[in-house]
Amino acid sequence: MQKPASTEAPVHELIRQRWSPRAFSDKPIPPEVLRSLFEAARWAPSSNNQQPWAFVVATRDDEENFDRLLSVLVEFNAGWARNAALLGLAVSKLHFDNGTPNRNAFYDTGAATALLSVEATAQRLFVHQMAGFDHQKARQVLGIPEGWEPIAAFALGYPGDPDSLPEKLREREVAPRTRKPVGDFVMAGQWGHTASFAVK
Repeated sequence: MQKPASTEAPVHELIRQRWSPRAFSDKPIPPEVLRSLFEAARWAPSSNNQQPWAFVVATRDDEENFDRLLSVLVEFNAGWARNAALLGLAVSKLHFDNGTPNRNAFYDTGAATALLSVEATAQRLFVHQMAGFDHQKARQVLGIPEGWEPIAAFALGYPGDPDSLPEKLREREVAPRTRKPVGDFVMAGQWGHTASFAVK
């Protein structure tokens, strides 16, 4: 299923086509495709080139680890994410190698995940990122060491049939996509002053 964004200005087609479905096919993803996704993440910009991201992942054919990742999701997310070909958790390293805090670690991890998502779209795959997971359980169950923070879970796979979802989720799946207008969040020089080019 495709849901291209209705944009206010022209953008690359991969950005228009990227969205976050909940209906996933259980079709496996070839290993070489998965490698390309994480290669895209590898080349994300990062403060001082620290690359403070890591990804704990499991495919459906790795049942034990897939179930381990599934177990850290909140019940609502686990209900639909169990159908994806891969589950993952993005994790950030909180300090630079010299021990000082890296206040950009979350930002950089988000950038890596964004590039992964764009590459996924190019490969006709979709990523649904989730805040709904148990951070402490993730730390325990997945063996995340001190100094690293779990940031977001994600489901990854080929699109599935929206009719496979419960009714309320199916309605959300097929509903039009909406976003705030650019003029709401781009300011000229100081807070509260909308940039002139941001107004449609």
